[in-house]
Amino acid sequence: MTDNSTDIAVVGFAHAPHVPETFGTTNGVEMLVPCFQQLYTELGITKSDIDFWCSGSSDYLAGRAFSFISAVDSIGAVPPINESHVEMDAAWALYEAFVKLKSGQASTALVYGFGKSSAGSLRRVLTMQLDPYLVAPLWPDSLSIAGLQARAGIDAGRWSERDMAAVAAGQSGDLDALLDSPYVADPLRAHDVAPITDGAAAIVLATGDRARELRERPAWITAMAHRIDSPTLGARDLTVSPSAAAAAQAATGGDVSGFDLAELHAPFSHQQLILTEAIGLKPETRINPSGGALAANPMFAAGLERIGHAATAIMTGTAGRALAHATSGPVLQQNLVTVLDSEASR
Repeated sequence: MTDNSTDIAVVGFAHAPHVPETFGTTNGVEMLVPCFQQLYTELGITKSDIDFWCSGSSDYLAGRAFSFISAVDSIGAVPPINESHVEMDAAWALYEAFVKLKSGQASTALVYGFGKSSAGSLRRVLTMQLDPYLVAPLWPDSLSIAGLQARAGIDAGRWSERDMAAVAAGQSGDLDALLDSPYVADPLRAHDVAPITDGAAAIVLATGDRARELRERPAWITAMAHRIDSPTLGARDLTVSPSAAAAAQAATGGDVSGFDLAELHAPFSHQQLILTEAIGLKPETRINPSGGALAANPMFAAGLERIGHAATAIMTGTAGRALAHATSGPVLQQNLVTVLDSEASR
C-alpha cells in the first residue's frame, strides 16, 4: 500500500493496574512510568522517538494546581519535549494529538491520562463540573444526578431496573441477586455504578509507514468526532444523548454495521443503554468485552482506555473493525466517537 503520511494509527497501548486505592502522589507519576516503559519495550523505541506528548487529567481531582506539569516528571527532563494538556478525559488529548499528526506537525505522539480517584470524595469532586451559579452551590453529588437520569428513563418507559441489572450482570453474575441488593442512590444499586478506581493509561500514535514499522497490525483511526450537549441539566432530555448520536453520525456517516466490537464509556449501567441506542449499534456488535467502566473507571483515563482496548483487539487480530466511545462531564454531556480499522478493512 502506498504510504500516506496523514494516515494515523494506534500502535501501542498500556494501562496501570486498576486498583481502588494507591499510595503514591496525585500527579500520576508512579502510575505512568511503568506504562511508558512498557510501550518503549514493546515498540523498541525511546522517549526521543516521540514527537508530541499530550495528556488529560483534572487539577480538581488531583487537589493541586498544575498537576499535569508535575506529571511530566514521568517523561523526564532530557531531551526537551513538545507537550500539551487537556483538562478532561485523555480521549480528548488523543483527539488533539490526532489533529497534530494530521496537520503534519509530528509523525509520532504519546497520549496519556491519569487520575487518583481515591484521594478525596469523588462524588463531591465531580460536583465541580456543574453550573457554578445555580447547581453546584446545592452540592448534588454525581451518583444522585445519575440517579435522576436513571429514574427519568424508568418513568419514561425507556428502560427498567432489570434492564440496568442486565447490563451489569455480564460483569457481576446473577441477575436476580443483583436486583435484591440495596440502593445506593435510588434507583441505582452498587452494580449500576462504576467503582472508585485509581489508574493511568497511555497510547502511542504514529503516521503512515512509521506505524507499519512499529506494529505488524496497526489499528488505523479512520474517523474521530466529538460533540457536546448543554451543561444546563434542565435544558436537555437526560434519557437520550443527542451529542453521542451526532458524534457517531459524523464519525461513521450513519453506517454502524460491520463493527466487531464497541467499547463504550458508560460509568453507569443505564448510560450503556442510552449510548447503544444513540450510536445505533447492531446486535451482532460485542459491547465492552473489556468490562467497560463498570469493571474499572480510572477518572480521566477511562475514555482513553476504551480507545486502547478497541485498538488492541485490532492489533492482536481478534477484530477487524471497532468503535470506541468516550464521555466527559456530567451525565453524558460530552461524547467522542472513534472508528478504528485493520489494514484489510479500511
